Parts: sequence; structure tokens; C-alpha cells
Amino acid sequence: MNKPELLVTPGSVNEIKKQIEAGADAFLIGEQRYGLRLAGEFNRQQVKEAVALAHEHGKKIYVAVNAIFHNEIANELDDYVAFVKGAGADAIVFGDPAVVMAVRETAPGFPLHWSPETIATNYYTANYWGKRGAVRAVLARELSMDAVIETKEQADVQIEVQVHGMTCMFQSKRPLLGHYFEYMGKSMEIQKRQGTQNMLLHDAERSNKYPIYEDANGTHIMSPNDMCIIDELQDLVEAGIDSFKIDGVLQTEEYRIETTKLYRKAIDLCVDQPDQYEEEKEGMLEAAEALQQEHRPLDSGFFFKETVY
Repeated sequence: MNKPELLVTPGSVNEIKKQIEAGADAFLIGEQRYGLRLAGEFNRQQVKEAVALAHEHGKKIYVAVNAIFHNEIANELDDYVAFVKGAGADAIVFGDPAVVMAVRETAPGFPLHWSPETIATNYYTANYWGKRGAVRAVLARELSMDAVIETKEQADVQIEVQVHGMTCMFQSKRPLLGHYFEYMGKSMEIQKRQGTQNMLLHDAERSNKYPIYEDANGTHIMSPNDMCIIDELQDLVEAGIDSFKIDGVLQTEEYRIETTKLYRKAIDLCVDQPDQYEEEKEGMLEAAEALQQEHRPLDSGFFFKETVY
């Protein structure tokens, strides 16, 4: 049985050092000019440092080039893709065909991970992009467990699924908060993506609080709960899912590291000691719940269709 990769989203190069010790196998990094909803901002020098550090420990670096591109940014993709390849990264995460075209032009054969957010819902489309250079498909977070497993059975590419963290419910390229505050006669700085500083939309009827923030890619409204299936990993492991992702956006470094430790233990037990995993999985779920902020309960996302937004 293959052991799934544990993929995390670090906030800094220094955090990568700690995440390696915590048991992470791979890291998704980038800068908001080209990548969506990352836990930290990595400029070009920091990308190089991250690659060197990860490779020193036998780990992998994936660079996010999956933003919503308008013409002026799309025209920069050849240069950025060439930089990513030159830096020695292990793959580019993309959603826009413009990135595929840039890779063909400047970095032929460079590994691509197809990550189009909500539309990665079937193996036909995953295989379509596999024939065009993608070696991995990042499945939509809205799929059920059965749909994920069926997709893996029929896919000709690696399959990545998110197992923990927030889900983006809404994105607008417009700075909606900034425009609102300007309308109200106030000014507002673009929300930095470090730490836990963010605004919350309150839904009194459902007793939910939705994190909302702005960056160079516009306005993002996130789910009121965090996905967590640390106690439901066995079926995905046995199905051969290639990568489990922990999304750490809008979380603290300590939270991301401690969550990584929990999933490292869970994955290892699933593969090496499945009976022991069954005995300990409830305790690991309780440990994950103890890390949560009071207003952010855990649920299993759409894996069992219990979440309704």
C-alpha cells in the first residue's frame, strides 16, 4: 500500500523547517500575484530558499500559479514559469490553460498539477488535462467520499484531496470590502494573509461566522466550519489517493504545525498499523477539535454530504 503524501501550506520559509520536523512531505507556496489563497507570501528569493531547504530534506515544493489571470498578468506567465523551473521547484499548480501554454513555451515537460477549484469533479476532465501535461488533479472539495474514490479508480493522473481546513465559498475579483468602506467614507488596507487577522461575516439565523478577507486576487469568503476527516482516512488510503492536503490559510503557524503532526500520525497508522488507527482515530479527532477556535467547529465537509452552506 502506497503512503499518501502529506501536503501543507506554510506561512514562511522558517515554518517549512518546523513543518519538516512535524512530518510534512510537500509544500504549496507562492505569491498572491500568481497564486490563490495561500497561507503566506513567498517572493522569488524565498521560493528559491524554500526549494533548497525542502530538497535538502527530501521534500517537495509546489508553486501556485492558479490565480484568475487578466491579460496583463497572463503576459507575465512565461517569465514566472521560467523562474519556477529555474528555481528547481517540483511542480506548478494551475487552473488556467494560459499556464499550460506558458509551460510549453518556456519549460516543456515541467510537471503540472491541475487545480481549478470547484470544476474538478470527474475523471474524464482530469484525464483530459493529463493528456495535456498535468500529472495530478486536485479534486473539488464538494465531492463525496464515493465520488473521490471512483475518480481515483478511473484517473490516469495522481489525485489530491483536501482533508483539513477552510473551503472558499465565494470569490470576487473586485475588492468588495474596500469599496464598501470607501462608500462609507472609510479607508481599508488590503488584508494581509499572515496570522489570524481577518473579518467575520455574522449569520445570526444559522449562528455561523464566515471569515472574509481581501488580497490582490479580490475578496474571499470562507466556510464557517473547518473540514476534518482525520478519523475517516482509511478508505482514502486504501483507494490509493496520492496526496492529502491541509489548507492552512488564515491560521496560525502553531495551528498548522500541530495539525500536521496529527495527520502525520494518522497517515502512518493507516498504512502501517490500520488496527491501531481504528483504536486511536477518535482521540486524534478530539485533539484536532482542541486546536479549533471557538467559532470554527469541525465537520467532514462534503465527504458525507452533511455540510450545507
